[in-house]
Formats: sequence, C-alpha cells, structure tokens
Amino acid sequence: MIQSDLSIILPEIILAVYAMAALMAAVYTSKDAMAPLLTWVTGGLMVALAGWIATNGEGTNIAFNGMFIDDGFARFAKVAILLAAASVLVMSQDYMTRRGMLAFEFPLLVALSVVGMMMMVSAGDLMSLYMGLELQSLALYVIAAMRRDSVKSTEAGLKYFVLGALSSGLLLYGASLVYGYSGTTLFSGIILTAQHGEVSLGLLFGLVFLISGMAFKVSAVPFHMWTPDVYEGAPTPVTAFFATAPKVAAMGLFARVLYDAFGLAVADWSQVIALLSVASMFLGAVAAIGQRDIKRMMAYSSIAHMGFALMGLAAGTVFGVQAMLIYMAIYVTMNVGAFAFILMMEKDGVPVTDIRSLNQYAKRAPGRALAMLILLFSLAGVPPMLGFFGKFYVLRAAYEGGLAWLAVAGVIASVIGAFYYLRIVYYMYFGDEGEGLDKSGSPVLWGFLMASAAVMLLGIINMFGVEGAAAAAAAALVN
Repeated sequence: MIQSDLSIILPEIILAVYAMAALMAAVYTSKDAMAPLLTWVTGGLMVALAGWIATNGEGTNIAFNGMFIDDGFARFAKVAILLAAASVLVMSQDYMTRRGMLAFEFPLLVALSVVGMMMMVSAGDLMSLYMGLELQSLALYVIAAMRRDSVKSTEAGLKYFVLGALSSGLLLYGASLVYGYSGTTLFSGIILTAQHGEVSLGLLFGLVFLISGMAFKVSAVPFHMWTPDVYEGAPTPVTAFFATAPKVAAMGLFARVLYDAFGLAVADWSQVIALLSVASMFLGAVAAIGQRDIKRMMAYSSIAHMGFALMGLAAGTVFGVQAMLIYMAIYVTMNVGAFAFILMMEKDGVPVTDIRSLNQYAKRAPGRALAMLILLFSLAGVPPMLGFFGKFYVLRAAYEGGLAWLAVAGVIASVIGAFYYLRIVYYMYFGDEGEGLDKSGSPVLWGFLMASAAVMLLGIINMFGVEGAAAAAAAALVN
C-alpha cells in the first residue's frame, strides 16, 4: 500500500471514515436525537464528494495492483450513485422523523452501502468486486427491515437477505470457476484467456454464474422474485433508495465485468444478456398491469426498466454502454421525482399506496398532478419527454449491434408498459370522486418532484451534458 493508492481511493476512505466516526459519536452521545443532523450532513458530504469526483478525476488510475480502477466510467457511475443517495436521504428526513422511524443508523448505513457501490463500479478483481457487493448488500438488508414493529418490513428484510445470500453463492461459485480456468482473479488477466474469442467451457459456465449473481442485484428476470415484496414491505424512503443508487451500481458492475474481464468474448455473453433483457421487459410490463399498490407497481416498473438498460449492454458496443449510462441517469432522475410524489401520498397523515386513492387528485393539487403526469409520461417513454430519448438510445444501440429483434421486442414491451402509467394519469384527472388525499406536503418533497419533472422537459435541449459525459465514460471502459 503506497500513497498513490490511497489518493486514488480517497473519496471512499473519506465516506467510510465519516460513517464510522459518526456512528461512534452518535452511540456515545444523543443517539437518535442526532439523526436529522446526520441525515443532512451525510447528504451534504455525498454531494461534495460527487462534485470533487466530477471535477478532479482524469485519465485511468490503477490502485492496489489492478484491484481498483478509477477511470471515466467509474467516475460517471459514482457521481450518479452519490447524487441519488443524497437526494433520497434529504427526501426521507421529514417523512421518517414524523413517523418516529428516523434512527441515527439509517444515514450511516446508507453511507456504508454507498461505499460498497463505489467499490463495485471500480472493481478490477473478483475479490474487490465481492467485497464491494457484500458491503452494499449487508447494509441494504438491515435498512429493508429497519421498521421493526412492521411484519411487512421484517418480511421484506428476511426475503431480501435469504435470496441475496443465494445470489451471492451463485456469484462466488462463478468466481471460483473463472479463477480455476483462468488462473487469476484480476480482470486484466481473465481477459487474456479469451484473446482470440475462444472461451473454454468451464470459463463460460463461470461467466453464466457471475451473470446470474449480478442479475439478482438489478432485479432482472428470472432473479427478480424479491423485488415486489421488498419494495412493498420496506419503508417508502428505503424503497426509493433501492430503486435508484443500487441499480446504477449494479449496472455499472455488470458492464465492468463483461467488458473488462470478458470484453473479447462478446459473442459468448451477448445473447445471454439479450435474453435477460427481453424477459425482464415483458414480465415487468405485464405483471405491473395487475398491481394496485403503487410501490409494487414501481417494483415491476424497475424490472422492466432494467430490461431496457440491459439492452444497451447486450449490443456489445461502445455506443451500447453509452446508451445504458444515459438510460440509467434518466431513470434515476425520474424515480427520485416519482418517489417524492409517493412520499407525499397521505390521508390524515397516514401513508397511502393504493393507486385508486389518486382519483380526481388533479382537482385538489393541480401542480403536483401535472408534475407526476410528466414523470409518468417519461417513464412510459412518451415523446417529447426525456424518458423517450433514453429508450431511443438503447433501442438504437440494440439495432446497430445486430439485435434488431431485441429492439422490436423493446418497442412492444414499451407499448404494453404504457398502460399502467397512463392508468394513474386517468385516475388523477378522470377518476371517480372520492375522499381524496391530503393537500399538505413537505416543501422538500415538492421541490424534488418539480425539479425532476422540469428535468424531464428541459433535458431534451442538451441533456445537461450527460450525453457527452456518458460517451467519454463508455470510451474509458471499452478501450
């Protein structure tokens, strides 16, 4: 370990040391009384780190003999992860405080999970990959079940833990096969075993198990079974976190492994990713139609959206990676706004998640209803919202990558998926008269909702520079 190695991983060190120091300080002082302050400080630190990473990093830096890679791709993913996590923390503070759920551990567990996510997207070795993945997962298992007086929350945490352990086993078995057939755990060494596009059967089996373990983290079919129950059972701010930052980290890890370790064997994994993509798109689109709980609907929505993101990876090209990154950036922005709206769904101060409670909502809160309409149209991929361009990028990547059938399937799945988004719009504007939801809501949540909706409209001008940043990040990965 030398000074240059430590300087490369300085953002991760700062966040990890802060989380541990804050944990000790809270335990030996006022504990939960410090929770609101810790939430804001943690969110502020994440925003500061995101700014630092975005402005100071350049080129490709290798630490710990190749186990940690700091390149344009990792920096793009880290900025998205940090900003998403900070947004959710700020959104959750008022909601959880009013319900007595804001424990001092919550922002610190989120911070530690973010350290794991940052490690995941910078992994250059199977061991560092697993270390980052488990640090992220262990923290997420705990916050899924943090509402201890709720049977559903406890069930969500238990299901996530059991199925997460299974996925970790699959990933470890795959890693052991890859190590056995390549003789190394470094991605730079693994890729040399497939220099001529020839992958041994054992190495291919190892890759399939690795893909299976990572597919669980992005909720791709058939490894999606945990998602609806965990989204429904976990506290809504925790669900908002699950739907944003971890998805970016998992997709970043997916791309890192496929291109850094198996980039010379695209033909061997492209069809597997394409199959995961089409299955996720269709199951997510069809299963969401029958949902009445908006959190379960968003769970199936996330499954479908991860199918679209995987479409970009399946293309096996630089443009495909760029399309995936653009899609994930847009997806996270849409989800932050959508969950800000869900957090404001209350009746007499009690959270409500039944979509039928939104009947005639536009009459009582026209501004919020219009912002949610924009976000729903964007999630459905309706032009000219930014979500349409996200889907356009991945569809184009699939077509140019020789997967025209996948692009056609994506269009069909998108049309099917539009139904359940437009149904909410119908309830808000044309539904039956009912008692309705409360008009009041947190100014912070209102701000995130409006900002997200504004981005979906104004982003069509130049995407706020995300397109160029994603192109540079993709080029850094696929070199």
